[in-house]
Amino acid sequence: MKDDITDGPALSLTLDEAGHSLVASLEYDSRFPSINAVWLRNRITAAGHEALRIRPDAIRGLIAQYNAGRNVAPSVIADVVDGTVDILVSADGLSATMSIFPPRGGKPVSRTMLLEALEARGVIEGILVAEINRAINSGEARELVIARGRAPIAGEDGRLECLLPDTRDRVPSIRPTGRTDYRDLGDIMVVHAGDALMRRHPPTPGSEGLSVQGRPIAPRAGRAVRFAAGLRGTAISPDDPDLLIAATDGQPVRVRGGMVVEPILTLKTVNMATGNINFDGNVKVLGDVTAGMTVRATGDIEIGGVVEPALLDAGGSIVVKGGVMGGIGGKTAAKDAGTHGIRCGGSFSAIYAQQARIDAGDSIFIDDVAMQCELSAANHIRVGNHRRGHIIGGTARASLSIHARVIGSSSRTRTELVIGTGPALAQAMQQKLEARDQKENQLLEVGKLLTLSDRNPGRVPEDVVTRAEQTAATLAAEIETLRGEEADLRHLLELTQQARVEVEREMHEGVTITLGEHKLRIPHELGACTVRLADQGLGIFPLT
Repeated sequence: MKDDITDGPALSLTLDEAGHSLVASLEYDSRFPSINAVWLRNRITAAGHEALRIRPDAIRGLIAQYNAGRNVAPSVIADVVDGTVDILVSADGLSATMSIFPPRGGKPVSRTMLLEALEARGVIEGILVAEINRAINSGEARELVIARGRAPIAGEDGRLECLLPDTRDRVPSIRPTGRTDYRDLGDIMVVHAGDALMRRHPPTPGSEGLSVQGRPIAPRAGRAVRFAAGLRGTAISPDDPDLLIAATDGQPVRVRGGMVVEPILTLKTVNMATGNINFDGNVKVLGDVTAGMTVRATGDIEIGGVVEPALLDAGGSIVVKGGVMGGIGGKTAAKDAGTHGIRCGGSFSAIYAQQARIDAGDSIFIDDVAMQCELSAANHIRVGNHRRGHIIGGTARASLSIHARVIGSSSRTRTELVIGTGPALAQAMQQKLEARDQKENQLLEVGKLLTLSDRNPGRVPEDVVTRAEQTAATLAAEIETLRGEEADLRHLLELTQQARVEVEREMHEGVTITLGEHKLRIPHELGACTVRLADQGLGIFPLT
């Protein structure tokens, strides 16, 4: 095909014999000393070739040659291009996308071309026929998903199921909001040897997926969970390797990686007649603890009556069914400071506390009133459940929250509240990191011995290999436990930025609240409110 354009220089446009390109020639005419790209493109459009793919360099060369006063020999300035289709399969094989590029003067993409492209890519599963039909009809598409595979379903991790109701937990449970409900720690539960404590559920393998190319996709199998090593007072059932049972009578307590059973010492009262108590397990006192006495336990302590100025020290939680009378502010307070006070690794619970020094590794719960006390809790202090819920005077420290119905008094009693991170939390985090590093180094050395044994059979005695394998399993379990504790501490450090004081009814003048470098003195009586960190230090907000 040849097109002659007479408006301007003698331009000749011809499709080559194969019909794949547009050839142009141009005779120089002095009446038209120069031409430009606009004139040339208008001539191409007028000849019906505007859809072709222009060669910019060829156009520029033609114009330059003519404007130099020379004839332009036949040269290709445009190409006839058929429509093309491009199919890509995602790296995970779960989807295929299609791009259709429309023709430039050539043939459009047909269904046959598309099927051939799918076959070339091996796409045979999950083809979206409706999407393909719409794209072919429109003649254009950009990264359109035309096939979807079936994603594999990951297996569920193994888990430990507690088989006992209301079991105490030595692993603090911290909610994402940083708040917790008031808890009545209740009576000490007792199990007997042979009782089922906890069941281990195996991980599931998951479900296999299928790629768009028909290839199976293996799922991620769930991770197995193991009972922690050295769970005191327990044993694995001889009939069921996934069942943890009590090996002795005592109190079941949940710990990370399982449960322990702690022995229980029961006393009517603790006084001069019984002497001081120091017991490896749990202590249950049915009556009172009189002044000057000491009760120490590696587990929990439960007091059925009242605690006079005495010393209580528990590795677990402490429950006082009555109240606590301390010796802070008394005439001999400085002299007797080491003879009274309460410390526990878990939570503390009592009806009331007066002039008492209480330090809890988790939280402090007092139902009625805390008057002129020194309270310190790693997580929360909550005063008030069924009774008045007053904090009057003294100091209260908690990393996450202090909650009461009334704080301070109308007589402006000096009451100091401290929330947020203390140095003990950062120190605990550092200790966990150092302990994990030490055990990982030990595991590395044991691993070297096991590797040597694998590569040189018979070189390492069999009993040594057996002990090394047992040591490696124990170290791995301990490292996993430390990682979990690190994660809890890291989460707790983040939550301390949301630490708050909450008052349900009234907060009086005379109350001082501190968070890090920020301090707020309550200038007048306030109603229900929350005090927390704001843009400019501590702010007072409505209670939610």
